[in-house]
Amino acid sequence: MNTHPETKINTTLGKIVQPLLRWYKQEARMLPWRENRNPYYIWISEIMLQQTRVEAVKPYFSRFITALPTIAALAAVPEEDLLKLWEGLGYYSRARNLKRAAEKIMAEHNDLLPADFNLLLALPGIGRYTAGAISSIAYGKRVPAVDGNALRIIMRLLACRDDILKEKTRRQVETWLQDILPPDSGAFNQALMDLGASVCLPKKAAKCPDCPLKQFCLAYDRNEVSLLPVKTEKKVRRIEARTVLLVIADEKIALQQRPAKGLLAGLWELPNFAGTLSAGEIRQKLSDLGLHSRSLLPLAPSRHIFSHIEWHMTAYCAIIEPNKVAEEGKAYGKTDTVLCWSKKTDLQDRYALPSAFIPYVRFFLDKSAAIIDG
Repeated sequence: MNTHPETKINTTLGKIVQPLLRWYKQEARMLPWRENRNPYYIWISEIMLQQTRVEAVKPYFSRFITALPTIAALAAVPEEDLLKLWEGLGYYSRARNLKRAAEKIMAEHNDLLPADFNLLLALPGIGRYTAGAISSIAYGKRVPAVDGNALRIIMRLLACRDDILKEKTRRQVETWLQDILPPDSGAFNQALMDLGASVCLPKKAAKCPDCPLKQFCLAYDRNEVSLLPVKTEKKVRRIEARTVLLVIADEKIALQQRPAKGLLAGLWELPNFAGTLSAGEIRQKLSDLGLHSRSLLPLAPSRHIFSHIEWHMTAYCAIIEPNKVAEEGKAYGKTDTVLCWSKKTDLQDRYALPSAFIPYVRFFLDKSAAIIDG
């Protein structure tokens, strides 16, 4: 790690506190979870905001707290209903951890989200940043909340080239910020979040002329803003070819449930197979299931990016005669595959499907009647 005299760092960072708070008072984003300091709302919003843009989170947040307005409601919700509320946000382990944490809060913390940083850190799904955000914003505790925005700002202010993906760098930044936190640490932490989200943007997108801290910023002074922060390159995603099957019978769609562990654990999905299969191979797959298509229509290819895998999807739509459909919950044909048949209303209200399949589900919702009639 680069060496920085601590007194010099404290002096430099100490200068940013009041200008940053003045800027935040004028420029703070109006967000639904900021309307009050409800700890539950702050917790839910922070979990949703992991890996997800603010504008995308807003409608999910409103829907979630309407359906589950309290920690008790979250602890009691059936997992299927919880995953449906989360549908489209991705990273479904976040939702499951929310429920696990709510159950622990009900059992160990008298139904109240703890204010203490270390107690928060002990809850499933809550890391150091989220614990700091809840503790400082909801409860006024004097603790830092170091997210990617804060790291980018501090690395630029100090022209520091330490790798921000290393845990020791994050811990060092926490220490530096702890030393300069004002009494209203929640406002300070949110100010860093907002400055990083709107002004101190990544790479060449930074709006340095608009920054209230530019006179203190060594990277700006040295024309090095686009070079900071430094972080190790991510591993290249693994490409996987998949063939997706949209099976329709009597205006119902075939779904299967993914295994309880692994990628997209427990979610419902369209039947799909490894590789890029031909129409003939798909007819054989249908035959193995004991299903015979009245028609088989190729659909537009699609692509979906997960954190470490990228799916390249080929797809077909198969129309099945209703009398060829097996009894609900029974295995099909020569396989141990169990399919369920979902009406359009159930797709919208009950079954949670990963975003990867949404283009094909949308096709079913919009055009299935015309295809069946055709």
